[in-house]
Amino acid sequence: MNLYFLVEGVTERKLYPRWLEYLLPSLTRIFSPDEAGENSYYLISGGGFPSLLDSHLTNSVRDITDSGNYDYFIIALDADDIAVHDKIEEVTARIAHESMSLGRCELKVVVQNRCIETWLLGNRIVFSRNPTTEALIQCIRFYNVFDNDPELMFKPVAFEESVASFHYEYLRLMLTERNIRYSKKYPKDTLEPYYIEQLKNRLRQTSEHLNSLQDFFDFCTSVRQRIEENA
Repeated sequence: MNLYFLVEGVTERKLYPRWLEYLLPSLTRIFSPDEAGENSYYLISGGGFPSLLDSHLTNSVRDITDSGNYDYFIIALDADDIAVHDKIEEVTARIAHESMSLGRCELKVVVQNRCIETWLLGNRIVFSRNPTTEALIQCIRFYNVFDNDPELMFKPVAFEESVASFHYEYLRLMLTERNIRYSKKYPKDTLEPYYIEQLKNRLRQTSEHLNSLQDFFDFCTSVRQRIEENA
């Protein structure tokens, strides 16, 4: 089983390899797409959106077809303020428009709804019910991510930046309250197994929340089962 990941940004480039160590431990990371052998994965960042589609998609498809050894092509990107199904359609339409062929390799579009920080906001253990900073108090007053689905949160009208930027700031403030530093280049604790387990706990507690994260975990489970069946 060989997987090829094309991820959106700098955070995903750090986060996905660490998460895959825990979620798919039998996969070995390779650093050249032509090294795909048995139970390996290759990961490259698209440098943001739309660069991922405009500059990197064609090269990734070429890597996959030249190799012929990949089972899944996973494209991971933010939804931002677009519906998940529309984001998936945008990717599949681009592939169809460019007449790209993946051969036997199956496409899996992982949409981070709204962004990777939205998923990370799902950890209830690091949520403070008695925040000490006014900025975090205002975030929670606007939208309580402990009780409500983070994927349904947009942004305050007065917030001039994007929805994804607001989710990032909310997460940064929430983790800072717990003395955990977070930035896109240094996502720190969010890479750790305990953080993944707390997100899984959240999904068990509120099965209607964080559907796009559940979809990614389900995909990893299915891949793991296939690897075990073929062992």
